[in-house]
Formats: sequence, C-alpha cells, structure tokens
Amino acid sequence: MRLPVPGPRDVMSLLERGGDQVEAVIGAVPRMLTLLDDAERLLVRASAAIERVREVTEAANVVVVRVDGVVDDAQVQVGRITGLVDGLEPSLTRLQPTLETLADTTHPDEVTALVRLVDQLPVLTERVEQDVVPILGTLGSVAPDVHDLLTVARELNDMLAKLPGMGRIRRRIDEQEGEDSTDATVR
Repeated sequence: MRLPVPGPRDVMSLLERGGDQVEAVIGAVPRMLTLLDDAERLLVRASAAIERVREVTEAANVVVVRVDGVVDDAQVQVGRITGLVDGLEPSLTRLQPTLETLADTTHPDEVTALVRLVDQLPVLTERVEQDVVPILGTLGSVAPDVHDLLTVARELNDMLAKLPGMGRIRRRIDEQEGEDSTDATVR
C-alpha cells in the first residue's frame, strides 16, 4: 500500500490554494511521524524474528547432521544384523520344532536345577579327573583279584555246607530271613 506523502509540488500547490490546506498538511505531519515510528518498531521486531529464524535454522542444521550420522550408524548395524540373521536362519528353522518341544515340556524347576548343575560342573569335573579316572584305570587289574575272591568264597560256602549241623543253622537263618520285615534279600 502506497502512503500519500506530499512532495514539493504538492506543498506549493497547497500554498496557492489556501491556508486551510496548509493546516491540513501540517496536521498530517505528526500522524506521519507516528506512522514512521511504528514502521521502525515493526522493522526492529521483524529483524529480531528473522534473527530467531536464522538461529532455529542453524540449530536444525546441526540436528540434521547428527541425525545423518545416526542414520549412517543404523544402516551399518542393520547390515550386520541382516548378515547374522541370514546366516542363522537355516539352523534356527531346523531347530524350531525342537525349541518348541523344549519350551512346552520344560518346567521352571527343571531350568533351576539345570542352572545349579551347570554351576557345579567345574567341581564335578575336577573330582572326576582326580578321583574317578584314576580308579577306572586300576579296574583292569582288580578284575582278576575279584574273580579269585569269588572263587574262594564259593569254595568256603561248599566246605561249610559239608559240616555236620550246618543244615539246621541254614534253615534257622532262612526262617529269620522270612521274619525280617525289610524288603532286602540277605544272601
């Protein structure tokens, strides 16, 4: 919108027309000064708004740069995960029925017991290596000795059976075994 500001010709023309016109022009000067002050204030506010917009734009550019870095890192991770999933997919597909059965049949108490067993594996391994394995190594040499002991025990049993009165003792032992309330068999 164009502001009607009188030029020099307009002023001269007004002077020629008369005093009323001059007074009207002179009365418009304070109003024009007020309008000019308002325009200056608007310019200051507009400059401040433009400055804020510039600051916001610069901050947004910094964020965009950071987001670009995050996106690049995410793309690298997605590539790694894709390779890992592609590599594991055949195995996981074959294991799926087994895993479903395991999930359906495993009780939490069994999982707890398994965890305790795994916790004890180092101690068990040490004991087996130090105590059981050496004994197993000597079992080959013990077997003939045990066989000889069994042979001697049979011979003694046969000799005792031939002694007079052993039949009665044996019957008494058999009767006592029958009265025994335990389920174990004594021989």
